[in-house]
Amino acid sequence: MTDATWSIGRVAKRCGINVSTLHFYENKGLIKSWRNEGNQRRYKPEVLRRISVIKAAQKVGISLDEVKQAFLSLPDSRTPTVEDWQLLSSNWQQMLDARIAYLQKLRDYLTGCIGCGCLSMTKCPLYNPDDILGAEGTGPVILEQVE
Repeated sequence: MTDATWSIGRVAKRCGINVSTLHFYENKGLIKSWRNEGNQRRYKPEVLRRISVIKAAQKVGISLDEVKQAFLSLPDSRTPTVEDWQLLSSNWQQMLDARIAYLQKLRDYLTGCIGCGCLSMTKCPLYNPDDILGAEGTGPVILEQVE
């Protein structure tokens, strides 16, 4: 892109976000600006691509910390190129596939258990008298064992 600079208002409007969101992203180290002689924030047009990556990642459940780590993996903190995006998205796809698989297992297990209508506290595998499953680990032990 060119060496032109964009005001914070122009970037916010173009990206469809609030100015406060730009401040937030900047405080998180996801984007950067500089101050002109009038002490106003200015951005390079490349910031649009970084914000687009951030927004796309957030829509599919990628955390801002994960986005930051991905940006830090780029040489010289450059704006992602098409090739960079292919690598970033393929890495995120693997993580998302694992999340989707877990959620599908959880959905299917809960539907099968609750969907039967028994809600029996003596037969239901979710029932855990005296926290006997606590010895097997933390969290929803049975649900995490579902294959």
